[in-house]
Amino acid sequence: MNEGDFKELSPNPQKGLYSSAHVISGVPIPKTQRVQLFGADEWEEFTEEWASSLKSSYYCVKRFAGAGDKGLDVVGFINSNQFSNGWDNYQCKFYDKPLTPSDIWVEFGKIIYFTYCGEFPSPRKYYFVAPKNIGTKLGKLLANASKLKEELKENWEKYCEDDITSTAKIKLQGDLLAHLQSFDFTIFGSISLVRMIEQHASTRFHAVRFGGGLSIRPEPEIPPEDTVSLDHRYVKQLLSVYAQFIGEYQQTPDLSLLDKDDNLRAHFQRQRERFYHAESLRNFSRDTVPSGVFEALQDDIFDGIVDVCESQHKCDMDRLNATMSQAANVAVEASPLASVTRVRDKQGMCHQLVNDNRLSWSKHNE
Repeated sequence: MNEGDFKELSPNPQKGLYSSAHVISGVPIPKTQRVQLFGADEWEEFTEEWASSLKSSYYCVKRFAGAGDKGLDVVGFINSNQFSNGWDNYQCKFYDKPLTPSDIWVEFGKIIYFTYCGEFPSPRKYYFVAPKNIGTKLGKLLANASKLKEELKENWEKYCEDDITSTAKIKLQGDLLAHLQSFDFTIFGSISLVRMIEQHASTRFHAVRFGGGLSIRPEPEIPPEDTVSLDHRYVKQLLSVYAQFIGEYQQTPDLSLLDKDDNLRAHFQRQRERFYHAESLRNFSRDTVPSGVFEALQDDIFDGIVDVCESQHKCDMDRLNATMSQAANVAVEASPLASVTRVRDKQGMCHQLVNDNRLSWSKHNE
């Protein structure tokens, strides 16, 4: 072995590789590669999340969970929740390799057999989806309906006859063969993993599944002052605080209190803006993160302020202001919503908690 068989080590990473994000998390893994690393349980979770992106295209979308799937998996109902009004099927298969015809001959067989039996009419479309996508041979068959039909007949005995149902051997003959011959094989196709991820990006699960941060949060809209509603508990509680503060105890304080002190009116406007900032965050969370995330953030705020709120104070105004100051300092970094949560949101959640009867600003007019 000669010295010339060796060379000096000279790593040459791609331009821009070194950044603070890479130091913390390493080089990002492309989303398609990440999905291919999923185990069976993660794939199941991902397909459930992805299926929710289909709801805008259908009357309703359901996952088949009964015993004996009959070839059904994720079903999109077109005009109602009835098969007779049109439906599409998405067959989600988990394999550690690209799908081949032998992996899914039985799925073709199930659709042929159960539509023949009248369990449901033929779907409008039938798609296969898999983490490793479909293989070349299957792709060619899906693009050639007549060849797919002929090869299914050739493979029926080996892959379908004993596996369509556990209660009987399903031979391809007579009326069943005639049904297969007349069946429209152009309905079969596939959804690529890239397309699945694109669709998944429209769901509230995408950011927590793949990272990359949340979308830009729109500025909240504050309703005009003349739309203040006394149906909100936090509004009635604030009016009780103000009544005590100016020494005008009333059985049912009303908005006329605000006309007696400009500082109180400005204070009330700030609280109202905080409330609607928190409401806008609640609405934003519904589209961007899984359900329960906003409520968990509310619980963190509650845990951070409840002792201050329920402590002894000289007056209710002191209680309110002390709680607002405490809320501003509650750490929320553990929440998936941390990057879009502002001080006003945290303070506004206090009023949401009052609305929900978990906190009180005043013991009067409960």
